[in-house]
Amino acid sequence: QVQLVESGGGSVQAGGSLRLSCAASGATYTRNCMGWFRQAPGKEREGVAVINTLGRTEYAGSMKGRFTISQDNAKNTLYLQMNNLKPEDTAMYYCASDLRGGDFCGLSRKYDMLYWGQGTQVTVSS
Repeated sequence: QVQLVESGGGSVQAGGSLRLSCAASGATYTRNCMGWFRQAPGKEREGVAVINTLGRTEYAGSMKGRFTISQDNAKNTLYLQMNNLKPEDTAMYYCASDLRGGDFCGLSRKYDMLYWGQGTQVTVSS
């Protein structure tokens, strides 16, 4: 059974930082691709950042330089460090994983990832 549990969301002022965590359980091969996705009310889900087993990362343009995705394999945990947060970053943030890695792993998989967490809310005030 695969379970992804996010934590670390909250409310911050613009310019602040948050660190999201995603604790993963289940077989290691189910996490060949891991990523963070977000969805704001009334908006389409969008990819934030993904990472594969080789450590290759991809970031959405507006997050480059502000967000960092990382993983601690020993702890089975995925992280998203978010700095210089902006009001437009307000959304529900979801952790996702998939057993398909390699070229599959990318931000375009926002609807294709097999496993999803329940989400953690991030609210940024101006």
